[in-house]
Parts: sequence; structure tokens; C-alpha cells
Amino acid sequence: MNKNNNTENMIDLKGVLFSLFAQWKLILVCALLSVLAVLLYLRTAAINYKVDAIVQVEESRGASAALLGNLSSVIGQMSSSNAEVEVLKSRNILESVINRLNLDLQITSTEDTFVKRLFQGVNYQTEYQPETVRFKEGQKSFDIRQFEVPATYLDKNLLLQFQQQGFSLINPVTEETIFKGALNQPVQFKTAQGDWKIAIFTQDPLDSSYQVQKLSLPSAIDSILANYSIVEKGELSGILQLRYQGHDKQHITKVLNTILAIYSQNNITRRSAETAQTLAFLDAQLPDLRKQLDDAERVFNQFRQQHNTVDITRESELYLNQSVTLETQRALLEQRQAEIGAKYAAAHPTMREVTAQLRVINGKIRELNTTLKNLPEIQRQYLQLSREVEVKQQLYTNLVNSYQQLRIAKAGEIGNVHVIDTALEPIDVIKQKQPLILFLTFCFGTFLGILVALFRNMFRSGVKDSSQIEYQLDLPVYANIAHSPVQKPGLKLLKKKKLPFLLALKHSDDMAIESLRSIRTASHFALSQAKNNIIMISGPAPRVGKSFVSSNLAVIMAEKHKRVLIIDADLRRGHIHKYFDLDNQYGLTEYLNKQITLEQMVQSTNVANLSVITCGENPVNPSELLNSVRFQELLQHLTPHYDHIIIDTPPVLAVTDAIIVSRYVGLNLVVARYAKTQMKELALTVNRFKQAGSTVNGFILNDIQRSAGGSYSYDYTYSYKTKTKTS
Repeated sequence: MNKNNNTENMIDLKGVLFSLFAQWKLILVCALLSVLAVLLYLRTAAINYKVDAIVQVEESRGASAALLGNLSSVIGQMSSSNAEVEVLKSRNILESVINRLNLDLQITSTEDTFVKRLFQGVNYQTEYQPETVRFKEGQKSFDIRQFEVPATYLDKNLLLQFQQQGFSLINPVTEETIFKGALNQPVQFKTAQGDWKIAIFTQDPLDSSYQVQKLSLPSAIDSILANYSIVEKGELSGILQLRYQGHDKQHITKVLNTILAIYSQNNITRRSAETAQTLAFLDAQLPDLRKQLDDAERVFNQFRQQHNTVDITRESELYLNQSVTLETQRALLEQRQAEIGAKYAAAHPTMREVTAQLRVINGKIRELNTTLKNLPEIQRQYLQLSREVEVKQQLYTNLVNSYQQLRIAKAGEIGNVHVIDTALEPIDVIKQKQPLILFLTFCFGTFLGILVALFRNMFRSGVKDSSQIEYQLDLPVYANIAHSPVQKPGLKLLKKKKLPFLLALKHSDDMAIESLRSIRTASHFALSQAKNNIIMISGPAPRVGKSFVSSNLAVIMAEKHKRVLIIDADLRRGHIHKYFDLDNQYGLTEYLNKQITLEQMVQSTNVANLSVITCGENPVNPSELLNSVRFQELLQHLTPHYDHIIIDTPPVLAVTDAIIVSRYVGLNLVVARYAKTQMKELALTVNRFKQAGSTVNGFILNDIQRSAGGSYSYDYTYSYKTKTKTS
């Protein structure tokens, strides 16, 4: 058996290679069709151009950085390049571009078809201008200066047709005219869905139809972003390269330059607003800070008058300088914290950074204050008051200077971005490497053809010869059942949940029935040496014809005046009762659940000497019922009363029911379907029985079609779910 297993697991590479050579025409056709498809695409695809522009983003912390002075270097700042990339792609910028150039209006000709592009090329152009959108078709053109439609018709194609002095808009889906108006003048119309405001101007006689689409804002933005990209040249360089591509080189140049203009204008406006906000903050802080400075000087002067002049040591002077520096830094950070707190939440990165710096400086101040406590009382008071005056003085001076600087900066604000290179109209198109594309396409088509050929071989790889089973599995094939032309209608009836017919009764001379008679003869000799007269019919997977074999074999055996009992042990999807037109309300399930007696379970048929035990209602535990002692006792009781007992079981690879039943039978036969059942399935089925201590006595090759060439679809799986019962 090891030899058989090795043979089974080996892949016949030589056979696969020769099978591919045999299908070289198919592979070549797939490759040529792929190349042809790409050639047609390249012929009809619009020519693409691209334009570039370069923007420099200077590192700037905004107007509020003046509040910190030199301390601003302490606080880490993120690179502004990434932020500016998002600004350049923001809805605020792109919406302004769309409104300025009317990019939310799309016009195409209904005659712009694949065939016309293939043989005549493209002769259409759309010009987007601030006041109008002009569509040119050869020497003719028309302008759409206003096109406002109800929200219902946004992102929908409307058919524009011209009449002698007017136009109409038609819904292409319903072919209903939804708007009419006169040319060369604005037209307004109110409907229940919304307002229409349309103005179309032309001096040319137009007789073609055009598709007009008013885009919603999200759709218009997406159409720009699809052709718009921004990359930073170098890491943290602050140099951004903007790129825009499209079919019209004049249009894409205009769009990119408009983006640059609006972006630069918004940047200046943004920075001016920040400066104005900072100035307002300083206006509120300076009077209060001036009052604090005056109060500190008054208290300090009173102390000096009371105690005369106090001479401080060098050490004390050093302490004073350190204290003044730290207090100044703390005051600046607190003001910065207050300013940021008005804009952002506490979880903002900048806010967290300022808070961390403030925490460090507070720690240093506490350490210095601890040292100052060791000085004499009068000297310590002198240092504290002097420190207060110095801190307030420096802070007030810094804020006044910053205030003046910001007022000057606001008057001449230029922003922190500079357009280095604007977009220039391109000359050359985006080059496509056509030879490389065609070569790769040919390779892809060849690979696709090989896959198709392999799939064809795979679908044809089912068992087609009984000798293949006997050679690889070393087991006999009891019968080769030929395909019956009248068998297929019966199967269709079964799928439609109608009563199928027994081929052995209606067409006893059919080739399939003659093949089944050989099983009767072979089983007679096999059962003479078996432990009992029970024959189990199973299969590796659904739809192999085991129920057909079981029911018709039972009829053939009964015709020889043998007492035959057929048991439907498929408690999940059994349908033996349909072949004999029997009631399935009570069956094997109810008997094993002790709901009925044996006499109530066994049913007679219209075939003499033939009885049937139906499956009954679907139980929740079919495997447990078949593995019960009651089932084993049932078979032991029935064996003496019948010459042959045939048990129809579920698929072996789907569920374990057949494995359980095989322990009680004398003859175990497995049904395989021609050109559908795989050898690996049969080998796996044999191994399943062997692991359970059972033996497969032989196989039945069903539905042999000599002329079909094995062209069947592999349309089943190992899934085997319970279906709704029908009596």
C-alpha cells in the first residue's frame, strides 16, 4: 500500500507539460487577445500631460513666538512641511479653486464613443474660465455661464439638446424633459425639488447631444485629488513639489497655478490673523503687567528707605541673577500657556510641551528658594524684592518690544511660504513604455492561457477508468454503471422536491440497470464469505448517485424473489422514501428515539418482497443515534428475516455516519462518479474506513459517459447540512 500512496502523491510533470503543449493554441489565443486589448486601450486612451511647481515652506513659529524671545528655541516645534501638505490638499483651498474655475461642471459629447476614438480620434475640448465654461467641438462651441440645479440632480448626467433658439435638459434614464430654456439669456425656474438657474450662450447651430453633469463639492474635490499629488523633496527640506496631470495641458497648468495663488493668499491671511490675535492678547496683558511693575517698585523702594541701602555679596548677587532669569522664563511660559490654552485643549502637543518646560523651571525655582532661605532675613527680603522688580521690568520690556515688532510685522506680513517655480505649460506628453507594456502584456496573457489550460485539466481530472481505481487502490470495481438518458429527468425531479422514478421499474432494459445486475451477481459471492447479509452503499461526497444505486439495486434483488430491506440511514438529507412514494413522518429516527415500534417503522412497497425503512425526521444528533446500542440490536434482529439488507448512508468525507454504520455490515461498497470523483477522495475514503477498523470491499463507478470526454464541472463540496424534510 505504500507504493500506492507514493504513486498517488506523485505529480506527473511530464504529463502536465505535454497537456499544456497540446493546448498551445488556447495559450496563444489568450496571449494575443491580451495584447490586442492593450493595443486598443492605448489607441483610445486620452493623452496625458503633467505640470510641476515648487513651493518652499520656511520654518516659522508664528507671530506668537515673539512672546518667548530666545526661549522659543527651548520648545520643540514640528516641521511645518507636513502640515502645509495637508493645507494644500484641504477642502478650503480646493473649494476656492473649484469656485474660481467652475471645475464642478463636466461636459462631454454623446458622440465621444470608443469606436469614434478608435478610428477618428478626439476633437473635443473644455475650457474652464472664471466666468464661463466653454465646450468646443471642432469649429463650433457653446458657453455655460451659469448652471445651478437642485440637489437631487447633483452628480447625475443630464442630456443637453439644442433647438433653434433654445435648449432642453433630459433625464437619460427616464427620457423625460426636466428643463427647457432659451439660449443667450439667463433662465430661472422654481420647482418643488429646488431652483434652476441656467445660462447657455452660443452663436453656432448645434445639432448634437451633450452630457452635462453638475458635481457636488465632495465629488469635485475627489476629481482634483485623483490627478493631484504633493511630495517633499528631501527629508525635512521644506521644499514641496506639486504635480497635476490631465488630458488638457492648458487646463492643468491653469488649475495648478490657481492652487498656488489661492494657497499663498490664504497663507498670508492665516498669518495675519494669528498676528492680530497675538496683538489682542498683548493689549490685554500690558496694562496689568505695568501695574504689577509699579507695585513691585513701590514696595522695593519702601524697603530700601526703611533699612537704608543694603550691600549684597557676590554670592547673593549670583543668586539674584539666577532667580531673575528663572522667574522671567516662568512668566513667559505662563503667558505662552495662557495664549495656547485659548486655542487648543490641554492634550495638544504644543500645550503639553509648554507645560513640561514650565514644570522643569518650577523645580529649579524651588531649589533656588531653598538655598535663599539660608541667607540673613534682611538680605533675603532685599533679594526677593529686587528679584520681583527685575522680573517685572524684563517681562514688561520684552512684551513692549514684541508688541512693537508685531505691529510692524502685521503691516508687512508676507507669510512663510514662497512659490519658487510656478506651473509652465508642458510640451511633451507622459511617455508610456509601449514596447515594455506590450511585452509584459504578452507574458501575462501567456500566463493566463496556462492557467486556463491547467484549470481545464483540473476539471477533467476525475476518475475515468475503473482500472485506475483497481491499480492505485488495489480494490475491485463491482460495476461500471453507464449513463442513462432517462436518468437525468429523474434527478431533476428530485432537485425540484418531486417524486423521482425508479429506473429499474420503468426502464428495466436500460444499460444502467444491466450494470446494476452485475452488482447483484458479484455481491452474492461476496456475501457468502461475509459476517452477515448487510450491504452498505456510501460515497466520498454528495451527488455521486449512491441513493440511485441503493434503491435500484434493491428492486433488482427483490425481482429474484429475495426478501430485501432497504434502510435509509442518511438521517440528515435522506430521500429514499421519494423513490417509493412513501410517508416519511415516522422512520429510523423515531425508532431509535423509542417513539415507534419496529412494526410501525418498516413499510411495504409496490415491489414484491421489498420493504423500506425511511430516515424519518431530521434529528439533532444523527451520529449519536447510529452509534447507539439500539441501532446495533435493530440490525441483529432484522438480519434473519431478510435475504439482503441494503443501507444507504451519508457521504464519508462529509460526516462520520457511514464510518459508524460500517462496523455492522458484511459488504461495504463505495460509489464514485465518472469524471467528477477524484482519486484522492477515494484514497481518503479508504483510509477513513481503515482508521475505524472497517474495510472497503469494492467500488461502483457510476454515470459513465464514454463520449463526453469527462467534461463535467466540479460543483460540490464536503459541506453536508441538514435540509428541511418533506414527506
